Amino acid sequence: MILKTKRNLIIFSLVVLASGWSGVLLDGLLKEQPEGDTLGMGFWLVIPLVTVLVLRIFGGDGWKDAGFRPRLKGKLKWYVAAMFIFPVVTAIVLLAGSLADWIDLSGFRVKPSFAGVFLGLLFGQFIKNIFEEAVWRGYLTSKLIQLQLKDWLIYGIAGFIWGAWHMPYYLVFLPASDMYSILPVDKLTFAAFAIVNMMCWSVLFVELFRVAGSIWPCVIMHSVEDALINPLVIDGYIAIAAGKEWIISPVAGILTSVLYVGAGLIIRRIRIRKSSPAGIYLID
Repeated sequence: MILKTKRNLIIFSLVVLASGWSGVLLDGLLKEQPEGDTLGMGFWLVIPLVTVLVLRIFGGDGWKDAGFRPRLKGKLKWYVAAMFIFPVVTAIVLLAGSLADWIDLSGFRVKPSFAGVFLGLLFGQFIKNIFEEAVWRGYLTSKLIQLQLKDWLIYGIAGFIWGAWHMPYYLVFLPASDMYSILPVDKLTFAAFAIVNMMCWSVLFVELFRVAGSIWPCVIMHSVEDALINPLVIDGYIAIAAGKEWIISPVAGILTSVLYVGAGLIIRRIRIRKSSPAGIYLID
């Protein structure tokens, strides 16, 4: 079983990491495609899920460890936590930035209601993130847990592959204007910073998945994150002082990443205290 898991993880990783660059090549053969909505980008988005389906159906992985069961009994508090972790951390970061005069919040007064924007995005993000979390937590993280790796290796491997899959997006697909609104740096620096950031986020996502034994709290948390922090910055609800983005940005700032790592480690402590040493809820 371990050899099969390792084999399929290698196949998954290679296919997923190649998918975006294959999409870039595809776009190079096609002309006059809309920015941010190309066929190559669509290829990049769907290949990880297709790979998981193939490995689970034909590669011998099955579905037992996919994390689709909600497991609400005794785990409801993690669904509640999933709804509030990103808003609480974001509020702390915005407050700290405002007190330091690094973040200007005046955009909230002159723009449409942010609550309306958030709620308008939430359902679509929820649907999207069912598929994403079935890949990154339901498959990749689940298989790494089965290998009984040390926690820091699970965080690092899951976060790196998750982040590296985004490389073609950051370097090619992402409009430069959106990138500059988050971090005003060149694309390669942005991509490197983003991967490190996602490795930090991986601590939180992995631990929530493990303690809940289900992908659904992660789907909720990921959806709240997408509907919350991206429009804050990209749509101009906040303005960050030049040169302070890498410290205080609610999307990719160092303070933000430290807080998410801290939240993940708190969940880890709870999991270890209440679970078996391996902390594997997904295998009955």
